[in-house]
Amino acid sequence: EYYEKGLELITAATIRNHPAALSPRIKSLNYLNNIMAKMEGLQAGCVEALMLNHKGELAECTGDNIFLVRKGRLQTPPIDAGILEGVTRNAVIELAEQMGIPCDQIPLTRHDVFIADECFLTGTAAEVIPVVKLDKRPIGAGSVGPLTQQLIVAFKKLVHGK
Repeated sequence: EYYEKGLELITAATIRNHPAALSPRIKSLNYLNNIMAKMEGLQAGCVEALMLNHKGELAECTGDNIFLVRKGRLQTPPIDAGILEGVTRNAVIELAEQMGIPCDQIPLTRHDVFIADECFLTGTAAEVIPVVKLDKRPIGAGSVGPLTQQLIVAFKKLVHGK
């Protein structure tokens, strides 16, 4: 259902761990903040929550990396925003480049989400999953966007041969 209709996210009050305190590259024993943010999302009726970093910039969601689509380009927070450098994130960046879709790894804010044309998350379990609302505000047209749909199909073909 989420792949057809998209997810709705909230912005968590709990921020991503500060990278100077605990490296986001270490995928062990650093999930307390993510778990707390996930609980915030669930209490708000959302299956996922967006986490900001110590600068108030987009970091990642509780278990997935975030991408925006704006004017035909992908945008995603850089590694130094305190994110986990996800395998699926890297695969989608490479896949997008092969498809002729540029990807900018730049600092982003919630405002960037609100003015984006599309949004999606990437993760091992989620693969590529569309996001249509943040904090009850529609992103783009408020539905799954065409570039996100193309990437879902291309990623499934890459991983599953379908």
